[in-house]
Amino acid sequence: MRIPKTLRWLGGAALVLVVLVLLFRWDWLIPMVEARASAALGRPVSIAHLDVKLRRVSEITLTDLRVANPDGFPAEPPLAQVARTVVHIDTWALLRHGSVIVPSVAFEQPAVQALGNPDGTNNFTFPALAGPKPEGESAPGPQIGRIAIAEGRAHVNLQRLAADFNLQIATTETEGQDPSITVRAEGTYAAQPITGEVTGGAILGLRDTERPWPIRGTVANGPTRVTLEGTVQDPLTSRGADLRLTWEGPNMALLLPLTGIAIPPTPAYRIAGRLDFSAERIRFHEIQGLVGRTDLNGDIVVVPEAARPASEIPLAPATQAPGRQAAAAPARPRRATPDSAANLADRMPESAGRRPDVTINLNSRRVDLRDLGGFIGAAPQQGVSNAPTGRTIPDTPTSIPRIRAADIHLVYHGQRIEGRSMPLDNLRVAMDIVDGVIQLHPVSFGVGTGQIAATGTLTPQEDGALRAEANVEFQRVDISRLLGATGVAQGNGTLGGRARLTSTGRSTAELLARGDGAVTLSMAGGNLSALLVDLAGLRIGNAILSALGLPNRTRIECFIADLGMQRGVLNARTVLLDTSDVLITVTGTVDLARERLATRITTESKHMSVGVIPSAILVDGSFTDPRILPEVLEFGMRGGLAAALGIVTLPLALLPTIQFGIGDDPRCRGMVGRSQRSR
Repeated sequence: MRIPKTLRWLGGAALVLVVLVLLFRWDWLIPMVEARASAALGRPVSIAHLDVKLRRVSEITLTDLRVANPDGFPAEPPLAQVARTVVHIDTWALLRHGSVIVPSVAFEQPAVQALGNPDGTNNFTFPALAGPKPEGESAPGPQIGRIAIAEGRAHVNLQRLAADFNLQIATTETEGQDPSITVRAEGTYAAQPITGEVTGGAILGLRDTERPWPIRGTVANGPTRVTLEGTVQDPLTSRGADLRLTWEGPNMALLLPLTGIAIPPTPAYRIAGRLDFSAERIRFHEIQGLVGRTDLNGDIVVVPEAARPASEIPLAPATQAPGRQAAAAPARPRRATPDSAANLADRMPESAGRRPDVTINLNSRRVDLRDLGGFIGAAPQQGVSNAPTGRTIPDTPTSIPRIRAADIHLVYHGQRIEGRSMPLDNLRVAMDIVDGVIQLHPVSFGVGTGQIAATGTLTPQEDGALRAEANVEFQRVDISRLLGATGVAQGNGTLGGRARLTSTGRSTAELLARGDGAVTLSMAGGNLSALLVDLAGLRIGNAILSALGLPNRTRIECFIADLGMQRGVLNARTVLLDTSDVLITVTGTVDLARERLATRITTESKHMSVGVIPSAILVDGSFTDPRILPEVLEFGMRGGLAAALGIVTLPLALLPTIQFGIGDDPRCRGMVGRSQRSR
């Protein structure tokens, strides 16, 4: 019987099909899979072996999956490689509805090598994925049910962030408990050792918009420690969070690489609060903590849209091997030292581009001004002095890159200033920093019923210095508070006046050393301790009586001071104190650049005094070691107002040209009138 030709063809085709099925290897499809994956990522992708088990839920196994580095980075090790990847796909759903349902994905021994060069280029961004999708490619992505990671690791070397650390990543699924992922870190970040462990919910919980994703962890970066615990709502779209966040360490300046916000040096601190965020803002609120001895409360809001990506925030280059020479072994942490920690932020080069916008509203019930010394360039816990250099005026240079790291709007209220011999009662600060320009409007200190208020602008210059224009108002400053702080003198009355300063410099000391301006002060009425006045004139007999409490006070008729400032030298053009007993004048200079005094105090009695030594007092020497000595003059009778006016004719002659704002008070007006008659 002859077989029809059609059947022969069908039989041959069936035989060939059987042979193909028996001999087929899934590896034959590897070139097609690699080509499509490489085109999608814009990066070479390779697979050593491919195996598929066709079932209702098919199993696809990829062996030695590798994603290569882009051009300009070493070929080995690649960006990512996975020893074994197992993907389960619902075949029935794919054939019937075209839906890609992935019940589970398992990665065994995945390894990632993330590298960043000093110029900001890196090997882990994919421009091909960031571009716009062609029209018609808006189909939903695959539905993934479970992701498991076993023995995952990553090496991160970002030279711009001075970071070189290793990560260990693994998921766990304990029976009766929710799945979780744990990430452990060890190495260096911002040139400081970093260790940490963070545990979160299941990876796929990141996509669950209905159920908050739990997270908890601790991170130690150098001496800084951060802990957090709470939940995040839909982390992939930044819908919100409810986290308890705690920061603690020896110096808040070290928070710059972790937060992107520059903070001057501070003493040890511990700050806790609640953190929530969205795509539009980050809010740290319900803040409670201590900075040194100063309590801190309030909230901070950061608008990150204005900020550059974290990978673009520059730091000094790392000292480890460059990213093109990535090492597989864990990085050895550099030991933290106080110097390297305190100066970390100063090593940041000047940033460019958009910045975070930060609004800060803080208050303190109790303020120790020594804790705020870093804000004017002093060493923490040393107030306005800087012990390492032996200077009295703070001389720590201002870092322009630090003040340009973010735009900051600060309102701060210190309700009560505490400290030994402190004449200031409270503190209020309203300040804006925009593109590095600092505007004070104002910074004020309460002194009894009055205040000292400073307004001004500090503008960065191309050479790294600051151009300063400042004005200070002394508004009814309480003399009793000022003298009470000395512990040896008392008085009553109010002081008024103003000061102005223009200068250019890199620190508080340099600004004052180069400054031009003037200070005028006046006071009419009130009284001073007789002991203070007597000692100013070396009136020994009266000083003994004053020390015994008789008399106790001497009445102030008028106090006027006019000081000019040129290139950091204060010149006492007119300084007069007229009391019921004496007329005191001060002449000389105060050199703020050299921190030296050269002044002469002369006292003229209005009537006969007990034990008067006919000598002026010289006050000279350095700020840290001043000398107070009598100037020996010829012995003779001194007394009476006429003689006093004769000696101080020059200072009195200048009085009519000075605008003190003393109003119509007859006491100071009388002194001005006498000066006019004596000319």
